[in-house]
Amino acid sequence: MAEIESIRRVGARLINANSDEVALLGPTSLGLNLVAHGLDWKDGDEVVCYPDDYPANVYPWTSLAGKGVRVVPLQPERVGEITPELVMKALTPRTKLVALASCHFLSGFRLDYEGIAEELNRRGILFCLDAIQSLGATTIDVRHIDFLAADSHKWMLGPLGAGIFYVKRKNFELLKPALVGAWNVRSPGFIAQPEIAFEPSARRYEPGALNLLALHGMKASLELILGLGVKQIEARLLDLRSFSEDRLLANKFKVIGFANRRSQKSGITTIAIENEAEAVAQAKKLRDNRVDVSLRQTRSGIHCLRLSPHFYNTEAEIEEVIKILLS
Repeated sequence: MAEIESIRRVGARLINANSDEVALLGPTSLGLNLVAHGLDWKDGDEVVCYPDDYPANVYPWTSLAGKGVRVVPLQPERVGEITPELVMKALTPRTKLVALASCHFLSGFRLDYEGIAEELNRRGILFCLDAIQSLGATTIDVRHIDFLAADSHKWMLGPLGAGIFYVKRKNFELLKPALVGAWNVRSPGFIAQPEIAFEPSARRYEPGALNLLALHGMKASLELILGLGVKQIEARLLDLRSFSEDRLLANKFKVIGFANRRSQKSGITTIAIENEAEAVAQAKKLRDNRVDVSLRQTRSGIHCLRLSPHFYNTEAEIEEVIKILLS
């Protein structure tokens, strides 16, 4: 129990939360579904989301249509570029929740979550953040965020299935636990009680045994990241992004979002390739040379190679990647 609470405290430090507001749950989709199915939705309520986000942050919200919830889709001019202005235009008096990703999984466009969160908080609209695409690589402060979910296996450098699910304390009664078990419902002496009384902390969203082995791994990786400093990691990743963009553009590659402001960029660098066969061949060539790359595509059919170097990667490695692409 003491070790579990120490892991909770480390997770809370990463997002500037109170430890009793953090549930130790992965994957990301589990936390998002707990939000989607734990709120008391009324017929005609609206949820604002982006249909070209990673599917884990789309289906929990679109599935609410069966409850009479109106899904309001954001439609940016360019893939992933969700701006505060776009979000504000989508709001109506019926908007109950805005659910967005902290960074787009394909374009690497970084959300101005603070500007959006502050305005939503002022209007009394709930805000849920899917943070897996940037948590650990950029600073995220949950001061004005109601809910956050992120598994640790990406930028947090932890194992699959270990993650953080954050619920602001004031929302504990608002967000009903959608799952119940012996861990989140009080059972004195391990005896089931006639009435369900939830634990007073975010543990109320943890129904059963935790993935403790993976959580130990997550704790170690988060202590490493916090020790290095998230701001320092972010600065390093943005420098690598600029370096990659400059070299790729100089060699006539198409880089998604290269013209965006530095504050809108992340560690994700995505190369657009019109021809599918070429994209597949390039991805295979990189993998054959021990370069980890993701092959993706947009809804419009543009194929992409996504590079996600972390702070430990070097400019020399980026140069080597470009040599392989050009070979």
